[in-house]
Amino acid sequence: MTDLLTVSPDEAAAAKAHLERAQQVCWNVPDIGPEVAILPVAKVGVIGAGTMGGGISMNFLNVGIPVTIVETAQTALDRGLGVIRKNYERSAARGRFTMEEVEQRIGRLTPSLDLADLADCDLIVEAVFENMQVKKDIFARLDQIAKPGAILATSTSALDINEIATATKRPEAVIGLHFFSPANVMKLLEIVRAAKTSKEVVATSLAVAKKIGKIAAVVGVCPGFVGNRILFPRQQAAQALLLEGAMPWDVDRALTAFGFPMGPFAMSDLAGLDIGWSKENSKSETLRDILCEMDRRGQKTGAGYYDYDEERRAVPSPVVEGVVKDFVAKKGGNSRPISQEEILERCLYPMVNEGAKILDEGIAIRASDIDVVWVNGYGWPVARGGPMYWADHVGADKIAARLEELGAQVSPYLRKIADSDGKFTG
Repeated sequence: MTDLLTVSPDEAAAAKAHLERAQQVCWNVPDIGPEVAILPVAKVGVIGAGTMGGGISMNFLNVGIPVTIVETAQTALDRGLGVIRKNYERSAARGRFTMEEVEQRIGRLTPSLDLADLADCDLIVEAVFENMQVKKDIFARLDQIAKPGAILATSTSALDINEIATATKRPEAVIGLHFFSPANVMKLLEIVRAAKTSKEVVATSLAVAKKIGKIAAVVGVCPGFVGNRILFPRQQAAQALLLEGAMPWDVDRALTAFGFPMGPFAMSDLAGLDIGWSKENSKSETLRDILCEMDRRGQKTGAGYYDYDEERRAVPSPVVEGVVKDFVAKKGGNSRPISQEEILERCLYPMVNEGAKILDEGIAIRASDIDVVWVNGYGWPVARGGPMYWADHVGADKIAARLEELGAQVSPYLRKIADSDGKFTG
């Protein structure tokens, strides 16, 4: 076992205590005091009845808040309602609540094909696919429909909410409520405060998060906000490791040994390799392109970076091993053995560096908020306390020095912590 893989019971207990404190502190937003009014939220609208929209709706139905859910086509609406019912019936079958409770929750849901039916909602959450123009079109229409004082929220995971807000004449009412999939299960809610979002809208979003049982972190606008922005450099590092001789399962094994529930390649297979991929424009430029062109698009096609059996169990793929080796040779790379320690350094240290940039830019209020996001939204192991807490235990100086060796641009904030022998999480 390498140093990066070892965690003692005392260290795990201290990390857990840090997280418990962090999950209390994250509700405190410096300029949102008890004097800021909380707006009433008695009825919610959700736009989109897909996986995300359905999951978001269930959060409100579960706590007695009626929801109007809007889709563009009856088939999509029926499918979404069917999934919600099936989820509730599965919970009832497991004894979590009665079938009578299932009917009560479903009874609070009003399906519609008309956005105008959201006119009396206090909070409207848009949950359509990630396309800026589509979202702006919806918000422009909501601006005409929604009653004065209604909160207009987007569940985007990465798009610029300041730009979305320009589609309305009430940017102070616009906020990001980034739920994590499945939204009826995952505890994290990133509340994304745009440049003109009012204090009342932020305070109300925090109150709503608490009511529906979420753990909330208020963050600022930037590509990917806090969670996905830190995920991007990890994904880039994982792909780069393949070009030097690592196999997808080598990278995943190192990260699961560290404590993640799954590694980046298993995660890609679960989500689907073809998200954002276009068959028409694909030219075998990346490993993902090649695998998608082979119709290896992840678990849904029975093959992606891994092969899958009937139970969807992942098995290392000889086909992918050949594809990776051919791709490395074509790119003029040299394959070499890569240790678990190196895989962890190269995947995790850039995440800390990105977290330091986020703190420097004021996108996160405090380092422990980043830990809350990553433990509750991305499976960072509780025993390691989150990326910024973990960085304090590895040592900012060690991380900065290794990043420099790897040719990365070290964040000035990380450099300052390293030079002063300081800590991110106090």
